[in-house]
Amino acid sequence: MTADASTSSPSVPATPIVQQGSFLTLHYRLAGPAGDVINTFNDKPATLSVGAGELSPALEQRLIGLPEGARATFELAAGEAFGERNPDMLQWVAKKLLNDLGDPHEEYTLGDVVQFPTPDGTGQYAGVVMQVRDDGAVCFDFNHPLAGVSVTFEVRIIGVL
Repeated sequence: MTADASTSSPSVPATPIVQQGSFLTLHYRLAGPAGDVINTFNDKPATLSVGAGELSPALEQRLIGLPEGARATFELAAGEAFGERNPDMLQWVAKKLLNDLGDPHEEYTLGDVVQFPTPDGTGQYAGVVMQVRDDGAVCFDFNHPLAGVSVTFEVRIIGVL
């Protein structure tokens, strides 16, 4: 028996669904009580691999099961997205070390975000200036800016591979 082209329907490919290991192109926004921390909606989209640690596990979990083209907003409870604030992440850094790592004439002020090299030199992490002493030592907060607060995670999935 042969199929009649006039009566058979063309096969429609299934819409890709986000799963562990998926490579995504997406727009996303992360906001806390003080407003947006990251927002790619007005810029070029982000790309990431689910499960590679580019987003926190709680955020990645919200992406699993979303179809390509989906737009969703999730509200995460305080501490769920980036953990609780850790007082041990407040660290004093001596002026000498700051001079060794950067510009010795740099003036640090409350709220400045300063990039530090990772110990292996392959990456960076940020600290926020919390206090500056008269001797030039600076207290940095190395907690994630959204640690310990409720987070809004808005996403639009553009592509799933």
